[in-house]
Amino acid sequence: MTDLVERLVPEELWVLFRRVVTPTVVKRPQGGGRRRAGDREALAAIVFVATSGCTWRQLPPVCGPCRQTVYRRSAQWSRQRVWSRLHRVVLDELGARGELDWSRCAIDSVSIRATKGGL
Repeated sequence: MTDLVERLVPEELWVLFRRVVTPTVVKRPQGGGRRRAGDREALAAIVFVATSGCTWRQLPPVCGPCRQTVYRRSAQWSRQRVWSRLHRVVLDELGARGELDWSRCAIDSVSIRATKGGL
């Protein structure tokens, strides 16, 4: 595992992530093929894209899996609602430690016009 992966996905975050994502074992009927890219490496690449502001196409090879794999894994985890569950797990963990400062939170909302009397 590279230093970049360990820096982007520290062990503590990886443990929390493993609570919401079960490892996928892909067995190819024909055998052979490439080894499936690791979830931790894919998560690190997703974190890199999210924090650096680069596009999927700009993902450097040092991040590990190819950009198509990282994009597919991100889309799959989005469909499975992994990000909202991970957010909840992280908040629960921080709350249990007493490390959340609710005096500095923000509530956001969106207002849209109700057409046809709100029906």
